Amino acid sequence: MSPRAWRPAAVLFVLVLLVAGLLALSLGVGSTGFQLVTRLFDDPLAGQIVLDIRLPRSLGALAAGALLGLAGAVAQGLFRNPLADPYLLGSASGASLGVAFALVWLGQRPLNLLLSSDWLMRLGLTGAAFVGAVGAVLLTLALARGVQQTLRLLLAGVIVGVVLGAITSLLLLRVPEIMQPMQAFMLGNTGFVGWTSASLMGAVWCLCALVALGAARGLDGLSLGEATALSLGLPLGVLRSVLVAVLALATGTAVAQTGLIAFVGLAAPHLVRGLVKTGHAWQLLLASLTGGCLLMLADVLARGLTAPQELPVGALTAVLGGSYLLWLMHRRGSLGGGA
Repeated sequence: MSPRAWRPAAVLFVLVLLVAGLLALSLGVGSTGFQLVTRLFDDPLAGQIVLDIRLPRSLGALAAGALLGLAGAVAQGLFRNPLADPYLLGSASGASLGVAFALVWLGQRPLNLLLSSDWLMRLGLTGAAFVGAVGAVLLTLALARGVQQTLRLLLAGVIVGVVLGAITSLLLLRVPEIMQPMQAFMLGNTGFVGWTSASLMGAVWCLCALVALGAARGLDGLSLGEATALSLGLPLGVLRSVLVAVLALATGTAVAQTGLIAFVGLAAPHLVRGLVKTGHAWQLLLASLTGGCLLMLADVLARGLTAPQELPVGALTAVLGGSYLLWLMHRRGSLGGGA
């Protein structure tokens, strides 16, 4: 078997081991620092904390990172641009605006709202974030007049993101009481992820991954150029529509549950391409697992570095992902050089 054939499988095996190792590590990290998981189960209360809080949070971080990694690989393949990320169609700005409107509309004390155990209130925020993210993507599609022209779609996404971001800023100036919970949302947080959220993100990832893998050969053809893809008989309109739907659903679900997580969707596909050169089927799967590993690692660091206090997980992903991309720029001269 040639190295080209077995290397993606080897990378997949290593990533699975990393996921298992990070999961074991994350279960032992809490407000008191690190403890071995086996010792925690000697104490019934500690064991309950692991099963009810740390395990769903860790699995939720894995699922959210996998969704963002998958969405990043889809975005970079669809736009044929290594700088494309999951938020390119305005979903991040739409989600932020949705949460801001929800905080104002609910008329609660913002901090109490975010810290409340009332699942109805938290469902209101996650639902608003998801609706805002998907609504922004639909607005982008309307401005771009569909998905036929990639450049028009890209520009429309940038415009929608800027406009919705400006509206959110004006709303924050108008109602400054919501600024603190909005900051928590915009910095990203895995602390409120429970079994319901983790299960939802896992189910959505399975659906998006199946659809994206089904469109992987289309992405391979699209990477050769639109003219070549058309000559191969690929239905570009249907392909773009399906990929945009996957991008919107994966990004909207992750953002609704964890807030804005920076750089995971952008850095994960770059890491994969730096390790192995392969088709989009492998790239999508490996980028998903890489994104999950990155967010799990950031979650562990967020809990453990300054315990008992927590750092914003989105800030850590920005540091980790940004540092990698800066190193990549220094080594290759440009981000596109190694794509």
